Amino acid sequence: MSNEQRNTIWRFAIIFIIILIGFIAVIGRIVYIQTVERDKWLQAAEYQEPTHKVIPAIRGNILDCKGQLLASSMPRYDVFMDTKAQALVKDSGKLFYQYVDTLAHDLSVILKAHSKAEYKQMLTKEFKKGNTRYKLHNGPINYIQRKQLDQNPLVKKGKFKSGVYYEDRHERINPYGNLAKRTIGDIYANSGEGNVGLEKRFEKELRGEDGIGRVERIGGREEMITIQEAQDGMDVVTTLDMNLQDIVDKALKEKVKERNAQWGCCILMETQTGYIRAISNVDRTGEDSFKERLNHAVLRVDPGSTFKTVSLAAMMNDGLVTLDDTVSTTEKPWWYPDNKNKKGARHTDSHPKDTIYTVRSALAVSSNIAFAKLVTDRYDHSATKFVKSIQKLGIRDSVYCEIPGAQIPRINPPANDTVTVSKMAYGYAVEVTPMTLVMFYNAIANNGKMMRPMLVTAIRKDGKDVRSFKPEVVKSSICSKKVIADLKLALHDVVWDNKLGTASINKWKQPKAQSKLVSIAGKTGTAQIRNPKATKRSKSDYDGLHHRITFVGYFPEENPQYTCICMIEDPQPPRTYDAGMDCGSTVRKIAEKTMAYTGCYVYEEGEQRLEKR
Repeated sequence: MSNEQRNTIWRFAIIFIIILIGFIAVIGRIVYIQTVERDKWLQAAEYQEPTHKVIPAIRGNILDCKGQLLASSMPRYDVFMDTKAQALVKDSGKLFYQYVDTLAHDLSVILKAHSKAEYKQMLTKEFKKGNTRYKLHNGPINYIQRKQLDQNPLVKKGKFKSGVYYEDRHERINPYGNLAKRTIGDIYANSGEGNVGLEKRFEKELRGEDGIGRVERIGGREEMITIQEAQDGMDVVTTLDMNLQDIVDKALKEKVKERNAQWGCCILMETQTGYIRAISNVDRTGEDSFKERLNHAVLRVDPGSTFKTVSLAAMMNDGLVTLDDTVSTTEKPWWYPDNKNKKGARHTDSHPKDTIYTVRSALAVSSNIAFAKLVTDRYDHSATKFVKSIQKLGIRDSVYCEIPGAQIPRINPPANDTVTVSKMAYGYAVEVTPMTLVMFYNAIANNGKMMRPMLVTAIRKDGKDVRSFKPEVVKSSICSKKVIADLKLALHDVVWDNKLGTASINKWKQPKAQSKLVSIAGKTGTAQIRNPKATKRSKSDYDGLHHRITFVGYFPEENPQYTCICMIEDPQPPRTYDAGMDCGSTVRKIAEKTMAYTGCYVYEEGEQRLEKR
């Protein structure tokens, strides 16, 4: 090998060694920074590097008709501690043990969940375990508590040294507690999106748009530089009146608890506008516990005898009956619409057999057989004809409702016309929501004009209405003025005919829907339901011991201002169920207090003293 070749090899060797030494130095520096100087550079990055942050938009409020807050957003934070933070575990936990006493003291003063000694014991235990996500408080803390905690000497050092950090939590407060809670709705804690009720329906309007900001270290302090401003959510103005809501809620809860029922539902609608002034749902959740779980107001059920008014309106509108027409019940306490085929079509009555009723008195006494015979005969055993007549009344129309998941009526002509049309006559083989029923009866009270049930009147931004919603007419007239007048007479008798009316005065002389303060007209309804404990679907599930009871009516009868429905599911013994006594009395109490609230008279619980204002 020549000298020139040797020199070349040496030069390459020297260059390689220099590169290798440089590479080792770089690796060593990286290791040194990642271990010894890690906290130093993390802190430098935290304070010096500009970071982009989301500026959350403030969710809009939900208001009642008088501008009172029903739902509003408040800042809340979950507070955690990473006990394995590098600065805390360094030098055998020198920093932790130096400040654990002051941190425990401040936690006991600010959060008040435990004593100083208990906090110190818990903090020390979690530090030894090396918990990277130890929650310092079970629930969220508010903004003031966070600012107080930030003044702690350890927390002041920042999250990389103290290990203490916060996570924003979306929390919605309801100043009126559970009043109309299912209708107002709620939000998901993680995302802040509405998950039920008006919160879900008006998610886009309430949420707003998040902004973007950049955090920079300027003059030794952090500054948020706004890149794009957040657009706060708009407010939703509802038709609810929380004073009336309180009246309805208390009356319903009292009755559901008294009867130990499965659930109850009440709706109070303003007659001329269709505005829903109150809506309440009560569910039994345990042996003696009740709360609002489902919005039964918009869920379909068999309406029972409240549907007889629909049947009567359809027949009268078609000119097939008058109030003075007569119908005879059978000499036996049951009746078959088809004498040749008596399977599955037996209709029974709890009234005297072999009686002749006028159509008017048949509604007052609520005779199943009378209405089954009338509808079957007048519509030639055809459910298709009957359903077409119901269609003219507007009750089958698909009406928009602001509550997500609201169901539309199920009133369809069945295959077995003869059997089913007779059942449809008095509220079986059909399904409607309490909201649909109250809309129909409100149309009668409103002289035939059917109004859409409304829950929202405006979308508001900075105190000004961006969108407003006016009362909406579903049908200008469900039937002729003569028919409406006759229906009002028949519904009057249900409450005020003391011999026949199912909501009048019972044999113990206790008033049902009758009131000395306000005149009410309406209709009772009872529907047999399945035994809630039944595991299989069979005929034996309907043992005749479980019922859904209802009263729906309007008041004051001479000049209706409100329509109200009360529905109770499966009232329990000791005494028997009675739609007039249970639901009728509930509506009576609501009507009396509602009219007192509007200024008609002074209402005193127990005395029911009438005093004109």
